[in-house]
Amino acid sequence: MKYLPSFLLVLLFALLITACNSSETNTLAISSNLRLNKGDLEPRELSQQFKDYWYAGTAEITSYKLTQERYGELRNGTAVNVFVTEDFLPNEQVKADGSNPDNLAVLKLNQTKKFVTGIYPNSVMTSTFSPINYDDHALKVTHSMQEWCGHVYIQLNNRKDFEIMAHSYFEGEADQQLNISKTWLENEIWNLIRINPNDLPTGTISILPSFDYFRMSHQPITAHSASANLIQGDSITTYTLSYTDIKRELKIYFNSDFPYTIERWEETHANGLKSTAEKLARIQTAYWSKNSNRYLSLRDSLGL
Repeated sequence: MKYLPSFLLVLLFALLITACNSSETNTLAISSNLRLNKGDLEPRELSQQFKDYWYAGTAEITSYKLTQERYGELRNGTAVNVFVTEDFLPNEQVKADGSNPDNLAVLKLNQTKKFVTGIYPNSVMTSTFSPINYDDHALKVTHSMQEWCGHVYIQLNNRKDFEIMAHSYFEGEADQQLNISKTWLENEIWNLIRINPNDLPTGTISILPSFDYFRMSHQPITAHSASANLIQGDSITTYTLSYTDIKRELKIYFNSDFPYTIERWEETHANGLKSTAEKLARIQTAYWSKNSNRYLSLRDSLGL
């Protein structure tokens, strides 16, 4: 066996030490930045009414009759909005398994859409995680679409910038990684309505359209200018996003009083067709504990 010269051993040892220190320094820097950013955020005042509703140990599940535009035609289907609070790890940006002082409380929306195009089914799911106790953009958004041709996946992480990773079976969209400057996210609007409609942006704003839009239109992921309008009624309030350059409009209709439940929405596409969703039913339940066959009747109560 041949031995390395002593000066090479010293050099190798120094490189290993440097690499370890560098890795540790980067990790600490990330954690420090997160703590500083958290400290810079504007805290939200939460009412007892809010806490009683959202921290009751259940999720709010609403089903909708969906009419979805796809390939220039309207398709019948169903949509489901699942709103639930949970603890979130700020560094890993995933659900926390246990209690920890560094955990962040988030409101999570899992929105699903299911419809059929001709012979084959389509399934769409978007998850958005928004901080509850602090006024900040969504911490994470994930999106996936599955149909017989293939499937796509997008993930956005709120760090120094918005870090976006996308994968698709289409050649021109196969694997992408990009950073964009922080701006409003259409996907976070739904959670802001539920947390506090007064936090909704109005006027002319820069906003990243929904990931549904990007995947169905196959357009580059970039922010667009939109006119945002909030009209409060006695019973129903309407929030409208009107995009001029992509000729698209989204209207969300929600209850004017707490807990600001979302009753329906409309999305007008560039081709003039309109996707709509009308509420079917709403229940509150700890669905994660109801995975036995004896709970199948709950799907009937939702019209699913």
